[in-house]
Parts: sequence; C-alpha cells; structure tokens
Amino acid sequence: MPLAYGETEKPLVRIGVLAYRGPAESVESWAELAKRLSVAIPGYRFEQVLLDGPSLREAVRGERLDFVLTNPGQYVSLAAELGIRRIATVELPESVSAERSIGSAVVTRAGREDLKALADLRGKRIAAVAPDAFGGYLAGAREMHRLGISLEDGDATMQFVGFPQLRVLDAVIDGSADAAIVRTCLIEQLTAKGLIHADQFKVLSPKLEPGFRCATSTSLYPDWAFAVTGRGDPSLAKAVTIALLAMPPEANGLRWDVPADYQAVHSLFQEQMSGPYADLASTTVRGLLRRYRPYVIMIAVLLIGFLAHVVRVEYLVSRRTTALRRSEERARRLQQEAEHMARLSILGEMAGTLAHEINQPLATISTYAQSIERRFAAGRIDPAQFAEAAGEIAAQAERAGGVVRRIRSFARKREGVRETRPLADTVREAVNLFSGMLPQLPRVIVDDELPQGTMIDADHLQLQQVLLNLLKNAADAMAALPVDERAIQVRCDRHEGRLRICVADRGPAVAPETRARLFEPFFTTKTDGLGLGLAICKSIAEAHGGRLTVEARDPPPGLVFCLNLPDHADKQ
Repeated sequence: MPLAYGETEKPLVRIGVLAYRGPAESVESWAELAKRLSVAIPGYRFEQVLLDGPSLREAVRGERLDFVLTNPGQYVSLAAELGIRRIATVELPESVSAERSIGSAVVTRAGREDLKALADLRGKRIAAVAPDAFGGYLAGAREMHRLGISLEDGDATMQFVGFPQLRVLDAVIDGSADAAIVRTCLIEQLTAKGLIHADQFKVLSPKLEPGFRCATSTSLYPDWAFAVTGRGDPSLAKAVTIALLAMPPEANGLRWDVPADYQAVHSLFQEQMSGPYADLASTTVRGLLRRYRPYVIMIAVLLIGFLAHVVRVEYLVSRRTTALRRSEERARRLQQEAEHMARLSILGEMAGTLAHEINQPLATISTYAQSIERRFAAGRIDPAQFAEAAGEIAAQAERAGGVVRRIRSFARKREGVRETRPLADTVREAVNLFSGMLPQLPRVIVDDELPQGTMIDADHLQLQQVLLNLLKNAADAMAALPVDERAIQVRCDRHEGRLRICVADRGPAVAPETRARLFEPFFTTKTDGLGLGLAICKSIAEAHGGRLTVEARDPPPGLVFCLNLPDHADKQ
C-alpha cells in the first residue's frame, strides 16, 4: 500500500522479529503489530523486519534495529551480550501467566508401546527444528538432562530438520525419528487447523500444569519478549510500552503484559552451561567433566579392562601346577624388585638434583654465617667484611629461591593470556555476570577510588574468575540473613603502591584459626564444597605477581578478601 502524503517525513522505527516459523507464518502471526503501533503513536512509522536467529543478532549488534521481538532464549542471550531491555511480554490465550506460558511437548507415535516416558529416549532418534529453538528444543533438552540424558553429549541422536515445525512431526510419522520436541500447544493448534490428527501422537511424561490448556512434558517458561535495543529512544520505548499494554487482544487471542521475570530461562542456561553461561563449561568441575566426558569414559574403560586383566591373570596363576609355582614366585619377586629399584632410581634422581641445587647455596650460607659467628666471638668485627658476608648470604638465599621458583614454573599448567585494559572494566564485567547468576543475590555496591582509566596488565578472565569466586562466597556467607540486609561491598583503590580490589560481606564471624586455613587446598567450611576455589584464586593472584589476603571486617561481622596486584603505571 503506498504511503500517504507526509508519511515519508515520519521517523522510521524498525522492529526485528524472529522468524522462527518461517517468513510466511511469521507474517501471519505478527501482521497487525506494526500497523497498530503506527496508529497508537502517529508520530512514527513502524516497520517489521523478519530475521532468522543469527541475522537478528547481527542486526542488533550493528545497531540497525530499534526494537526486538524474540523468543525467551534469544532474549536472555542478547540481553547478556548486547544489553537489550525487555519492556513487554507476549501472553497467549492458553498461557497460565506471563511467567508460565511456553514449554516443550516431547511426542511420539501413539502406537509406540516401547516409549512411555522421557527416560525411554536414551539411544533413540529425536527430531527438533533447531538447536536455538526454545520451546522446540531447549526446554525439552533441559528436562531430559535432568533425567541423565544429555542430548549435547550424544545420549540420543538429534536430527535438526528446520522450519516449519510440521517437518518435525512428519519425521515421527514416516519413521525417520522415534520422537520429536515441539513447542507446547503446537499439536493442539495444528489439530484445530486440520493439518494433523490428534490421535496420531502421544506426549511422553506429561506434566500437570493447572490452568494450562495444552499438553506439556516440561516446566513452563515466560513467552516472547518485546525489547528495546541500545539504539532505541528511551522516550519512544516508554510510549511503545504504554501502547502495547493498552492494545486489546488480537483475533488469535494474543495480548501483551508487563515484562515477565526471565530468571527461569537464566536457570535453564546455567544448568545446561550454554548461552550466556557457556563459560561455566570450562570453569566448573561439572563443566570440565562434561567437556571431557569421552576421555573420562575412555580412562574408566581402560581401568576396568586393566582390573579385569589383573583378576584374570591372578585366576590363571592360581591354577598353575606346583612345578611352576616356584619359578613363577621367583619371577614375581624379581619383577617386584625391578619395579621397586626403578621407582627408587627415579626418586633418587629427582631428590639428588634438587639436593645438589639447593645444597650449594645452603653450604655457602652456613660457611659465611659461621665465619661471622667466629669473628664476633673473637671480637674482630670488620664492617666491610661483615657487609660482604651479609651480601653473599643474601645472594645465595636468592639463588636457592630461584631453584624453588624454577620448580614452581615447571609445574605451572599454562601461560596466562595477558592484555592491558582498564581494571574498572574487569570489575564491572565480573559484577554484572555475578548479578545474573542466581535469584535473590545480594546487592553489590562498587566503590571505585582509582583514577579513571587506571590500566593493568593481566589475564583478565582469570581476574574475573577470582572476583566471581569471592562474590559467590560472600553471597553464600550471607544466605541466612534477611534479603534487605544482604550487601556486598567491592572497593577498588591503591594500597602501599599496589592496586587493590577488596570484597567485603556481612556474614557470620570466622575464628582466626579457621581464617588462617581458608587458602589451603581441600579445606572448606561448606558442607558441599571441595575446598579448591580459594586455593585456585590464591595461585592466580600469585601468578600475577600479587597476593590474596583475608581479614575480619571492621566493624564486624563479616570478612574482607583483598586481591593485591602490581600497578601497571609503575612500569611506564
């Protein structure tokens, strides 16, 4: 339809819409949105731009969109990565509420007697539209992960067939897939349109969700989010919010509600270690076990095979004849002695090298110390000779220290990836990531006393790992306090010529003898802790030429952990 006179003079507002059902169905779903907004806010022209997931992300990154309408999974990822902000949430007529609106239905053919629950899908073929589809994959994948079936690790064979979602059901009907993950209410909608027969399918492990009109195999999550991008005008965003909330329901029953709480979606990504929490796969024990699962399984199989072989050998040896027992016993003793001698030889070489390297500076230190002692006893104190002896003792002590440093350097696992950037950015990123990790986290108060633009040369990912660990420990320490009394204070300043980041909590008092052991490996005050977090943080601090300390908060209660680092400005 041609534009009326003067329409081209109005500012154009671009709304990026995730075309998850393909362009044709997406146009049908959101056909009236831009028109309704143009009528409600006559000073602007609104235009819908249909994009797939990657294209939508690139359009937001390139600041080519003012608003975004997308599924809950992509909204949470874009909010964490590019800072978009939700202003309204879609609410469909079958929804229970804005927070409980969408999930996954895992279906199979009605005649499959071998498939009755999600746990039966291990080793089966499962069809889905795409790996980033929320109801069409992610929600169902999380539910199966909770049952011990990891789709990402190959516990079932995934087939991503693309849009439209009817292809997923076709794969089940023609037998190319044993089951399918589809968005909740899709079966009911396609049945109402006459595109499928409801009695063709059955839902595995159906959940009872009071008030929800459709069958679901998973918990329910918030529906699609309407969000403003970094390019969007705040005053226009306010007007759009008011217009959306004032709109009457569309013909299909779709209406708009206030922004929902998407914490359930954050929890999904965190549990799956994907989306904005993908780095957990390389920074947590569970993530590392999952990442290197094939190797762990291979080592376990080798160990089992080795043990089985040992048992078999022992069984065969026990059946040897008496005539062979003596020679076998003699051979066994010789083998044990050879192995013992080999171990002693290796240990001897290592101990001998270390003793040789350290013994020489220690002997020199001893000689000079005895010489000074004799001169003092004889009353012959020559300041020049005393200074020479003291200097040599210091030099030899430094030599011995160098041996220890070389050993530590040898044991180091990897070289840090260092770069020079503002310390405030690193602290802010760590606080922002922490603030989105879990619900009901304490508020974090950042007090930056450093000059603006203070730079530091460091592995900033490792520094963030230390800060996240300290923030998480502070939150755990205050878990028993009322929510309004929980607060974490982060202070950045210079102290004794070094940069310092201090994290203070208001947790219970800790005995001095317990504080003294907090950095020891495998020492922990938590019932479910491994005692490795603070020990690793301490090693990271030391690898940067710094140190990590703890002291009681003044005034009490609580603890203050301080990360002291070299000042990059001193190297200029």
